[in-house]
Amino acid sequence: MLEQKIEQFRDQVLTAAAARQTLRIRGGGTKDWYGQAFDGDILDTREYCGIVDYEPTELVITARCGTPLVEIEAALAARQQMLAFEPPHFGDAATFGGVVAAGLSGPRRATSGAVRDFVLGAVLMDGKGDVLTFGGQVMKNVAGYDVSRLLAGSMGTLGLMLQHSVKVLPLAVREATLRFELSEIEAIRRLNEWGGQPLPLSASCWHDGVMTVRLAGAQAAVEAAVRQFGGEAVADGPLFWAGLREQQHPFFSFPAHGADSLWRLSVPSTASAIVLKGEQLIEWGGAQRWLKAGSDAATARNIRGAVTAVGGHATLFRGGDKSVGVFQPLAPAIARIHERLKASFDPSHVFNPGRMY
Repeated sequence: MLEQKIEQFRDQVLTAAAARQTLRIRGGGTKDWYGQAFDGDILDTREYCGIVDYEPTELVITARCGTPLVEIEAALAARQQMLAFEPPHFGDAATFGGVVAAGLSGPRRATSGAVRDFVLGAVLMDGKGDVLTFGGQVMKNVAGYDVSRLLAGSMGTLGLMLQHSVKVLPLAVREATLRFELSEIEAIRRLNEWGGQPLPLSASCWHDGVMTVRLAGAQAAVEAAVRQFGGEAVADGPLFWAGLREQQHPFFSFPAHGADSLWRLSVPSTASAIVLKGEQLIEWGGAQRWLKAGSDAATARNIRGAVTAVGGHATLFRGGDKSVGVFQPLAPAIARIHERLKASFDPSHVFNPGRMY
C-alpha cells in the first residue's frame, strides 16, 4: 500500500512536469495561509502516514510526512518525551511533514533550538520523481545532514518530503510559570541578564507591561530559580503557553485598531525597544517580536527598515497585502543560492513555485 502511494506520487510529479503544470503539496492544510499565495493541483500527503521507528532510549523518532502531529506527540508523551522545539499546530489536522516544511517553532525555541536543529534525516522525492535519502537516525551520521536541515522551513519548494527523523528530548521533571509587571525595556534587559546565567528558563513573553516566564528542568533547579526570581506564580501556566504557541493569546485577535496584519520580527535578543506604530508582543528572550500593523508598501518599508537597522528581518506572518512580500527580500548572492537549489531539486518548478519568493 505504501509503495503504491509512492508510485502515485511519482506519477503525479512526472505528469505535472511533462505538462508544465504545478503541484501544491498539502497535508492537513493548517498553514495554507502562511507564505506567498500559491496554486496548482493538490498533492495530498495525508495517506502516506505512520510512525516508522521510535526508539526512546536513542531519543529519535522517524515518521512519514502525513502522520498527524497529535499522533507523534501522543507517542512521545507516553514515554515522557517531547518535540523540544514545541511546534504550533494551528489546527487539529496538522501533519509531521507540515511541521518540518513550515519550520515554525513555539515558545521553547530560544532555549532548546529550532526545528532544523533537531532534524537528523529526511527522505525526499525530487522534481524528477527520484527518491533521495539524506542524513540518518543518529547524530553521528552526518552524511547529507545539511540537506536534511535545509528542508526545514523550505515550504515544500524543493520537493515532496516523504519522511523525517528528528531528535526528541525528555519532558521536564518540574515546570513553573511566573509573572512580573515590567516595562518593555526593563523586561528585555532582565531577560538578557537571565539568559547569560545557568538558569532553567524555557520560555518568555512580554505584552502590555506584563512579563511571563516559564522555568523547566530538575526539581531543585526550578525551585531555586523560583526563589531567586520572585514574581507572581501562575496556576494555569500550561494553558497560557499552549495558547501563546497556537496564537490564541488575546494579543493575536483581529481587527486591531486599523491593523490588518501580523508581522513577525526576528532581531538580536539584545536589541532595545523597536519603536513602530502598532501593538507588540515579545518572545524568545527578546529575539522574536510580534507586531500588529498595516501591510501597505510604505508601512512594510518602514517596518523592514527599522528591523534591518538592528540586524534583523521581518516577515508578514498573517493577513495583509502579500504583494509587499511575505519574507524579507534576499541579498542577491543568497537569492542566487536559492535559485540554484531550486533548479537542482526541482528543475521543472513543479513544487509550490512562488510560495516563498
